Amino acid sequence: MYTPVQFNPMLFKLNPSAGQPLYLQLMQQIRHAVEKGALQQGDQLPGIRTLAEELVISPTTVAKAYSELEHEGLLELRQGSGAYISVKRRGLSQMQRVHEASKQVRQLISELREVGLTEDAIRRIFEAELLYPAEVLSKQ
Repeated sequence: MYTPVQFNPMLFKLNPSAGQPLYLQLMQQIRHAVEKGALQQGDQLPGIRTLAEELVISPTTVAKAYSELEHEGLLELRQGSGAYISVKRRGLSQMQRVHEASKQVRQLISELREVGLTEDAIRRIFEAELLYPAEVLSKQ
């Protein structure tokens, strides 16, 4: 059985000048809230119009984000009832992997700072590794 929870819409903060569509920002923030445990299985999200008013965005934007998250299996949309967090088993293991990876990245960043690297240098290292993994470079 689903139970409504007290929801703080200010949990989400969208930045129209970020260069990323608002629906994607909302999707990422809902995913992040689930990964961090702020939203859990069965929690009810605000209605589309309610959240749109709180965030001062179009209801179409919220509807698109909710629809995409439903397609991913993170939300269950019920006509006339609302949107509920619906974390499938596969989603839980993915969330656990993301949580563990976050801890490892934090630890690594801390170690890199200790050896004197700046945040900009650390960011460039991560970006370079994502763009050009060592195994790809070693095969050339």
